[in-house]
Amino acid sequence: MRSGEAHPGRHYAALPDGRLRCEICPRLCTLRDGQRGLCFVRQRAGDQIILTTYGRSSGFAIDPIEKKPLNHFYPGTPVLSFGTAGCNLACKFCQNWDISKSRHMDTLQSEASPEAIAEAAVSHGVRSVAFTYNDPVIFLEYAVDTARICRARGLETVAVTAGYITPPARADFFSHMTAANVDLKAFTEDFYWRISKAHLQPVLETLEYLAQETRIWLEITTLIIPGYNDSDAELTRGAEWIAEHLGPHVPLHYSAFHPDYKMMDVPATPPATLRRARRLAMQAGLQFVYTGNVHDREGDTTFCPTCRAPLIVRDWYDLLAYHLVSGRCERCDTPIPGRFSTRPGTWGRRRMAVEI
Repeated sequence: MRSGEAHPGRHYAALPDGRLRCEICPRLCTLRDGQRGLCFVRQRAGDQIILTTYGRSSGFAIDPIEKKPLNHFYPGTPVLSFGTAGCNLACKFCQNWDISKSRHMDTLQSEASPEAIAEAAVSHGVRSVAFTYNDPVIFLEYAVDTARICRARGLETVAVTAGYITPPARADFFSHMTAANVDLKAFTEDFYWRISKAHLQPVLETLEYLAQETRIWLEITTLIIPGYNDSDAELTRGAEWIAEHLGPHVPLHYSAFHPDYKMMDVPATPPATLRRARRLAMQAGLQFVYTGNVHDREGDTTFCPTCRAPLIVRDWYDLLAYHLVSGRCERCDTPIPGRFSTRPGTWGRRRMAVEI
């Protein structure tokens, strides 16, 4: 099948009333012929569900791996990043709404087969390929085909996702990934339903699956929105849950919100709020907590959990110092969880658009 054509989908079932139920995510959209799911890109066509964005992208760029964000996954290395259009959540605060909420396929200007993406990654000398910008769960077939070919070429594969996916699709999707950053929107069901029109429990199940049943390197991001998910109680509960269910070694990133989409009346997150969230998470037992979208040298830096020596000093996405030896603290020899090379990468904060 050529790039840019509709592609047969997976994970759906026929219902007695003649509808097809999409079983990619917990929404379980039921479709009659011609109808699309909430994500907009999965559509019923006759007796099957198709992916309408297979081989089509909103663009390709080489980013620093820390931008995903992943701070313990080959620091300093470049990652070829791309997304498509649509989303299976309905977040009122979406920071990429022009892509994720697109209903116009003409936003997908780039066409590339999985083979072409892998070849471009190899030719540009990147270490990994990331499925990002919008949630790759909804373009599962395209992401999985690309990931399979990339891994055969010796490339790492990174999923940046909200983790809103059914168990069968989850096993299919993540079996081809080597790292993931999961966007944990908040730690209350009320927030998930009112603000994202989704549910918290399936996301928690995805996190537990990744941490307990796979060898995928996992990091978590929470966008802190003033007045919505920034109370001491909620921040503490979320961090305690991560420490207990996933492990204190799982890195957690708190990122600053800026007014966007349907929440233009909400103020940007003060840097002090991120510092407070980081402090509470560390008091709850997490060893690696970071701040993002603000200039915060301490919140960017990886510290040894034993001796507190600064191991990877960052200024935004630039690595200023690196004190790991074979993945261990240079001072006290404590092993640091993650995926590390002998030497860090030198990509820095550059972002380079790529034509494929």
